[in-house]
Amino acid sequence: MTANTDSARSARAFAHDFPFDPSYGRGLGELLRIPAPEGPADFDAFWQGRYEEARAVAPQPEVGQLVEERDGVRIHEVSYASVGGVRLGGWLVLPAEGEAEHGFVIGHGYGGRGQVGPDVPLPLPRSAAILPCVRGMADRSLMPSVPCVSTEHVLHGIASREAYVIGECVADLWCAASALLELVPVLDEPEPRIGYRGVSLGGGLGALALPWDDRFAVGQLTVPTFGNHPLRLTLDCVGSGAAVRRYHADHPEVVDVLGYFDAATAAGRLHKPVLVAAALFDPSVPPPGQFAVYNALAEAGELQVLEAGHFEYEGTQAEQAELDAVTAEFFGRMLSAP
Repeated sequence: MTANTDSARSARAFAHDFPFDPSYGRGLGELLRIPAPEGPADFDAFWQGRYEEARAVAPQPEVGQLVEERDGVRIHEVSYASVGGVRLGGWLVLPAEGEAEHGFVIGHGYGGRGQVGPDVPLPLPRSAAILPCVRGMADRSLMPSVPCVSTEHVLHGIASREAYVIGECVADLWCAASALLELVPVLDEPEPRIGYRGVSLGGGLGALALPWDDRFAVGQLTVPTFGNHPLRLTLDCVGSGAAVRRYHADHPEVVDVLGYFDAATAAGRLHKPVLVAAALFDPSVPPPGQFAVYNALAEAGELQVLEAGHFEYEGTQAEQAELDAVTAEFFGRMLSAP
């Protein structure tokens, strides 16, 4: 844990207009005791199979035009192939001078990604990164067959574990890593040592992706979604989580599918350093699910407690600056290790 994890700490009493309490009446001590579901008996075999399928894809990355140069890097458009014969878009970040010494795959939230934005500067200098848009998400990976609105996207294919879009989005991250290592081969020598960052949707996808892919040496997940689905389905919220709750009300059998896509269950299979930034107050991703992801980690897990997620308040910028500093120190410590 990090220094801001006093177990007696409670969520701040933010003024809000939600018809429910986004702290769900739980202080930090109780949140730190929330377990992860064990998951289906073939959980590991399912994800190993999905990973092998993604690794068999030739990413065929193509670097597009230079978009901008700032903060010591050059930012290009990029596209690459993923599972199912689709091509996805995103951005490639390269050092303006010299070779890259570190690499990152950076996932986005459920708003998609219209530009590189605050993901640059990268956590470490002399780094390269790929910032993919997962299938169906703005602006670079829109496709007619996949809804782009979060409340519809999260339900796409949900009746079947094989067809559920979340599994395909996890594969999109694995294929993004393949594309990055092909474009920046120095990151693959003598062995891959890249980091993963993801927020919200990207945090949940990262928890599902990291256990099976040894190319990732370390990860950082901010307010990760998809944690402890059985509990999440009992908690009111807004956004994509609310859409899943409504679907479950009419299709209770969906819990069998969701069991394969539980970020907390996957986190229990993680045996590499992971920093989780989890919020005490969050109307979109209930904190109990976020903390279930952290609690499931092995001893290598580290925690940064946030006052709020998916909610703007007076201290938002200062809290983000603190998280950025903690993240940079974490990656510097972990990716510099022999």
